[in-house]
Amino acid sequence: MQITARVRWSITLTKPSLKAEKSTSSQHTAETIKVLVEELERLKTHLNIGHELTLKYLPNKNVKLSGEVKGECLYIYEEDEKCALTTLRHEFVDYVICKVIEPYEKLANLLISLSNEEAYAKKEMLIGALASVV
Repeated sequence: MQITARVRWSITLTKPSLKAEKSTSSQHTAETIKVLVEELERLKTHLNIGHELTLKYLPNKNVKLSGEVKGECLYIYEEDEKCALTTLRHEFVDYVICKVIEPYEKLANLLISLSNEEAYAKKEMLIGALASVV
């Protein structure tokens, strides 16, 4: 029997339970998009990382997540501009931290894989030895 484990880091920010009045006008949405894009560009420039990230603003009160990163796209679901900005910053920081620890994640998974192979080989040797005795 071979056992495998994968190391994966993930932090998800969920929507706060407090409800706020939210504007659904397209002007409000356009202004929020502008603010979010400017903040994302500010973070990229200031930290000089994450330049590959794109942004999709999909305000939806029915989604349980405030935001997430899929591949190289940062999705923001919060309708409220202040909450959307907080979510953008959170997801950006989560993304760049994951990029930094990615080599360690790969190394840990490689070590686990090698240990699994070694344990399997030893187990098969023991089974062979025991089978010849029985």
